[in-house]
Amino acid sequence: MAATVPALAAQVRRLLGAGGLCVLPTESFYGLAVAPFDEPALARLWRVKGRSEGKPILLLIGDPSQLAPLVQAIPPAATVLMNVFWPGPLTIIFPAAVALPDAVTAGTGSVGIRLSGCQPLVDLLRQVGPVTGTSANREGLPPPCRAEDVQANLGEEVDLIVDAGPTPGGRPSTVVDVRGPIRIVREGAIARGVIAAQLAAHGLQLEAESR
Repeated sequence: MAATVPALAAQVRRLLGAGGLCVLPTESFYGLAVAPFDEPALARLWRVKGRSEGKPILLLIGDPSQLAPLVQAIPPAATVLMNVFWPGPLTIIFPAAVALPDAVTAGTGSVGIRLSGCQPLVDLLRQVGPVTGTSANREGLPPPCRAEDVQANLGEEVDLIVDAGPTPGGRPSTVVDVRGPIRIVREGAIARGVIAAQLAAHGLQLEAESR
Protein backbone atom coordinates (compact mmCIF):
# COMPACT_ATOMS: atom_id res chain seq x y z
CA MET A 1 0.00 0.00 0.00
CA ALA A 2 2.01 2.93 -1.29
CA ALA A 3 -0.56 5.56 -0.30
CA THR A 4 -1.02 6.59 3.31
CA VAL A 5 -3.96 4.91 5.03
CA PRO A 6 -6.03 8.15 5.37
CA ALA A 7 -5.54 8.98 1.67
CA LEU A 8 -6.27 5.43 0.60
CA ALA A 9 -9.30 5.23 2.91
CA ALA A 10 -10.70 8.41 1.39
CA GLN A 11 -10.27 6.98 -2.11
CA VAL A 12 -11.84 3.62 -1.20
CA ARG A 13 -14.71 5.30 0.68
CA ARG A 14 -15.42 7.52 -2.32
CA LEU A 15 -15.45 4.57 -4.71
CA LEU A 16 -17.61 2.39 -2.46
CA GLY A 17 -20.03 5.27 -1.95
CA ALA A 18 -20.43 5.48 -5.72
CA GLY A 19 -21.14 1.77 -6.11
CA GLY A 20 -17.53 0.89 -6.83
CA LEU A 21 -15.84 -2.51 -6.74
CA CYS A 22 -12.43 -2.56 -5.06
CA VAL A 23 -9.85 -5.30 -4.54
CA LEU A 24 -8.23 -5.38 -1.09
CA PRO A 25 -5.56 -7.63 0.49
CA THR A 26 -6.48 -9.92 3.39
CA GLU A 27 -4.47 -12.24 5.65
CA SER A 28 -4.80 -14.99 3.04
CA PHE A 29 -5.85 -13.80 -0.45
CA TYR A 30 -7.04 -10.70 -2.28
CA GLY A 31 -10.78 -10.03 -1.90
CA LEU A 32 -13.56 -8.21 -3.76
CA ALA A 33 -14.96 -5.33 -1.72
CA VAL A 34 -18.26 -3.49 -2.14
CA ALA A 35 -20.48 -1.77 0.40
CA PRO A 36 -22.68 -4.45 2.03
CA PHE A 37 -25.95 -2.47 1.81
CA ASP A 38 -25.47 -1.31 -1.79
CA GLU A 39 -27.66 -3.70 -3.80
CA PRO A 40 -26.56 -2.55 -7.30
CA ALA A 41 -22.91 -2.91 -6.23
CA LEU A 42 -23.64 -6.36 -4.83
CA ALA A 43 -25.30 -7.35 -8.10
CA ARG A 44 -22.19 -6.16 -9.92
CA LEU A 45 -19.97 -8.22 -7.62
CA TRP A 46 -22.06 -11.34 -8.27
CA ARG A 47 -21.82 -10.70 -12.00
CA VAL A 48 -18.04 -10.22 -11.97
CA LYS A 49 -17.49 -13.17 -9.66
CA GLY A 50 -19.85 -15.43 -11.60
CA ARG A 51 -20.96 -16.66 -8.19
CA SER A 52 -23.41 -19.53 -7.90
CA GLU A 53 -26.88 -18.79 -6.59
CA GLY A 54 -27.46 -19.66 -2.94
CA LYS A 55 -23.94 -18.88 -1.70
CA PRO A 56 -23.71 -16.13 0.95
CA ILE A 57 -20.92 -13.55 0.81
CA LEU A 58 -18.77 -12.98 3.88
CA LEU A 59 -18.14 -9.52 5.26
CA LEU A 60 -14.96 -7.98 6.64
CA ILE A 61 -14.89 -5.43 9.47
CA GLY A 62 -12.20 -3.26 11.00
CA ASP A 63 -13.50 -3.27 14.57
CA PRO A 64 -16.13 -5.22 16.57
CA SER A 65 -18.08 -1.97 16.97
CA GLN A 66 -18.96 -2.28 13.26
CA LEU A 67 -21.03 -5.41 13.91
CA ALA A 68 -24.15 -3.58 15.12
CA PRO A 69 -25.83 -2.82 11.75
CA LEU A 70 -24.91 -6.25 10.35
CA VAL A 71 -26.28 -8.67 12.96
CA GLN A 72 -29.44 -9.26 14.96
CA ALA A 73 -27.59 -10.51 18.03
CA ILE A 74 -24.13 -11.47 19.29
CA PRO A 75 -24.47 -14.91 20.95
CA PRO A 76 -22.22 -15.69 23.96
CA ALA A 77 -20.12 -18.11 21.90
CA ALA A 78 -19.40 -15.34 19.40
CA THR A 79 -18.16 -13.06 22.18
CA VAL A 80 -15.78 -15.76 23.43
CA LEU A 81 -14.42 -16.50 19.96
CA MET A 82 -14.06 -12.83 19.02
CA ASN A 83 -12.13 -12.09 22.21
CA VAL A 84 -9.71 -14.95 21.56
CA PHE A 85 -9.32 -15.17 17.79
CA TRP A 86 -10.02 -11.71 16.35
CA PRO A 87 -8.25 -10.24 14.53
CA GLY A 88 -7.40 -13.45 12.73
CA PRO A 89 -8.52 -16.22 10.36
CA LEU A 90 -11.88 -16.96 12.00
CA THR A 91 -15.19 -16.28 10.24
CA ILE A 92 -18.19 -16.31 12.59
CA ILE A 93 -21.71 -16.89 11.29
CA PHE A 94 -24.20 -14.60 13.04
CA PRO A 95 -27.97 -14.13 12.71
CA ALA A 96 -28.10 -11.44 10.02
CA ALA A 97 -29.69 -8.04 10.50
CA VAL A 98 -33.07 -7.88 8.79
CA ALA A 99 -31.90 -4.96 6.62
CA LEU A 100 -28.91 -6.86 5.20
CA PRO A 101 -29.60 -7.60 1.51
CA ASP A 102 -30.32 -11.11 0.27
CA ALA A 103 -27.37 -10.65 -2.08
CA VAL A 104 -25.17 -10.96 1.04
CA THR A 105 -27.11 -13.59 2.96
CA ALA A 106 -28.45 -15.58 -0.03
CA GLY A 107 -31.72 -15.71 1.90
CA THR A 108 -30.21 -17.78 4.73
CA GLY A 109 -30.91 -15.26 7.48
CA SER A 110 -27.24 -15.52 8.45
CA VAL A 111 -24.03 -13.66 7.69
CA GLY A 112 -20.40 -14.68 8.03
CA ILE A 113 -18.13 -11.93 9.39
CA ARG A 114 -14.38 -11.75 9.99
CA LEU A 115 -12.06 -9.22 11.61
CA SER A 116 -9.02 -9.88 9.46
CA GLY A 117 -5.52 -10.44 10.77
CA CYS A 118 -4.13 -8.25 7.96
CA GLN A 119 -3.24 -5.08 9.87
CA PRO A 120 -3.16 -2.73 6.84
CA LEU A 121 -6.66 -3.94 5.95
CA VAL A 122 -7.89 -3.48 9.53
CA ASP A 123 -6.50 0.06 9.59
CA LEU A 124 -8.30 0.78 6.33
CA LEU A 125 -11.63 -0.73 7.37
CA ARG A 126 -11.66 1.18 10.64
CA GLN A 127 -12.08 4.26 8.47
CA VAL A 128 -14.10 2.79 5.61
CA GLY A 129 -16.46 0.45 7.46
CA PRO A 130 -17.60 -3.10 6.61
CA VAL A 131 -17.09 -4.47 3.11
CA THR A 132 -17.60 -7.77 1.33
CA GLY A 133 -14.60 -10.08 1.39
CA THR A 134 -15.17 -12.85 -1.13
CA SER A 135 -11.95 -13.83 -2.91
CA ALA A 136 -11.03 -11.81 -6.02
CA ASN A 137 -11.40 -14.56 -8.59
CA ARG A 138 -14.07 -15.85 -10.90
CA GLU A 139 -16.04 -18.80 -9.56
CA GLY A 140 -14.05 -22.01 -9.95
CA LEU A 141 -10.61 -20.40 -10.27
CA PRO A 142 -7.97 -20.31 -7.50
CA PRO A 143 -8.06 -17.31 -5.15
CA PRO A 144 -5.24 -14.87 -5.98
CA CYS A 145 -2.26 -14.02 -3.78
CA ARG A 146 -0.89 -11.32 -6.10
CA ALA A 147 -2.37 -8.08 -7.35
CA GLU A 148 -0.92 -8.89 -10.78
CA ASP A 149 -3.10 -11.99 -10.99
CA VAL A 150 -6.18 -9.97 -10.12
CA GLN A 151 -5.26 -7.43 -12.78
CA ALA A 152 -4.81 -10.17 -15.38
CA ASN A 153 -8.15 -11.81 -14.65
CA LEU A 154 -10.43 -9.00 -13.45
CA GLY A 155 -8.59 -5.79 -14.25
CA GLU A 156 -11.23 -4.30 -16.54
CA GLU A 157 -14.06 -5.31 -14.19
CA VAL A 158 -12.91 -3.52 -11.02
CA ASP A 159 -12.37 0.13 -10.11
CA LEU A 160 -9.34 -0.15 -7.81
CA ILE A 161 -6.77 -2.80 -6.87
CA VAL A 162 -4.90 -2.03 -3.65
CA ASP A 163 -1.53 -3.68 -4.20
CA ALA A 164 0.07 -4.70 -0.90
CA GLY A 165 2.44 -7.23 -2.43
CA PRO A 166 1.97 -11.00 -2.21
CA THR A 167 -0.49 -12.18 0.44
CA PRO A 168 0.33 -15.31 2.49
CA GLY A 169 -2.27 -17.62 0.94
CA GLY A 170 -2.45 -20.90 2.82
CA ARG A 171 -5.50 -22.36 4.48
CA PRO A 172 -8.72 -20.32 4.45
CA SER A 173 -10.35 -19.06 7.61
CA THR A 174 -12.11 -21.47 9.93
CA VAL A 175 -15.87 -20.88 9.82
CA VAL A 176 -17.96 -21.33 12.98
CA ASP A 177 -21.76 -21.05 13.18
CA VAL A 178 -22.85 -19.73 16.59
CA ARG A 179 -26.58 -19.27 15.91
CA GLY A 180 -27.72 -22.51 17.58
CA PRO A 181 -25.63 -25.54 18.48
CA ILE A 182 -22.08 -24.26 17.96
CA ARG A 183 -20.63 -26.03 14.95
CA ILE A 184 -17.68 -25.78 12.62
CA VAL A 185 -18.83 -25.25 9.05
CA ARG A 186 -15.29 -25.32 7.65
CA GLU A 187 -12.08 -26.18 9.45
CA GLY A 188 -9.32 -23.95 8.19
CA ALA A 189 -6.39 -22.05 9.67
CA ILE A 190 -7.59 -22.55 13.27
CA ALA A 191 -7.93 -26.21 14.27
CA ARG A 192 -11.16 -27.65 15.62
CA GLY A 193 -9.50 -28.67 18.88
CA VAL A 194 -8.31 -25.13 19.56
CA ILE A 195 -11.84 -23.78 19.06
CA ALA A 196 -13.33 -26.50 21.26
CA ALA A 197 -10.86 -25.83 24.08
CA GLN A 198 -11.59 -22.10 24.18
CA LEU A 199 -15.34 -22.70 24.22
CA ALA A 200 -15.03 -25.34 26.95
CA ALA A 201 -13.02 -22.92 29.10
CA HIS A 202 -16.13 -20.72 29.11
CA GLY A 203 -18.63 -23.51 29.73
CA LEU A 204 -19.66 -23.81 26.09
CA GLN A 205 -19.65 -26.93 23.95
CA LEU A 206 -18.84 -27.46 20.31
CA GLU A 207 -21.24 -29.75 18.48
CA ALA A 208 -19.78 -33.19 17.80
CA GLU A 209 -18.50 -33.91 14.32
CA SER A 210 -20.96 -35.71 12.09
CA ARG A 211 -19.82 -39.13 10.93
